[in-house]
Amino acid sequence: MRTTDGPVVFCADEQVEVPVDVDRWSRLARVVLADERVAQRYGPDVEMALLFVDESTIAGLNVRYLDGDGPTDVLAFPIDEAPVTTGRRPDEGGRGPGSDGASDPPAVLGDVVVCPAVARRQAEARGGAADDEMALLVVHGVLHLLDYDHQEPEERAVMQRREQEILERFAEIERGGQ
Repeated sequence: MRTTDGPVVFCADEQVEVPVDVDRWSRLARVVLADERVAQRYGPDVEMALLFVDESTIAGLNVRYLDGDGPTDVLAFPIDEAPVTTGRRPDEGGRGPGSDGASDPPAVLGDVVVCPAVARRQAEARGGAADDEMALLVVHGVLHLLDYDHQEPEERAVMQRREQEILERFAEIERGGQ
């Protein structure tokens, strides 16, 4: 049974090299989902996973699924099919007279996998804070689950603008604003 309102972010830290505040990054992922209005698009029961892994694990995923070479900072694995929206529609089944009372399944967006060690190294190389890099990677990965891309210059500009808007909103929330 569901015990929260709104999107659910399953978050796990599966590495030990860099301390990770899973609650903070889970909140950030939920901010992205709220700002992108996923509940309106897919219904109130939306789920995704946010995983923090070591370099060996992300390198293996990068090679296996993306034909990449070695460790990377973030990978997003969207569910290939469009998420099932909730609610009853004629001739589509769902709850209604004669149903067994079961609720509709949640819409599963996919998984975002972040490597904190790579994030920390990138932040140091750029002279920035590791937390800022981690925040950017979480937002970037979640936006990929929501069909944002950066292959073309126009797409890249749109995605980067959204990343900055969401990061600014999250910073405001963390300062105590809404």
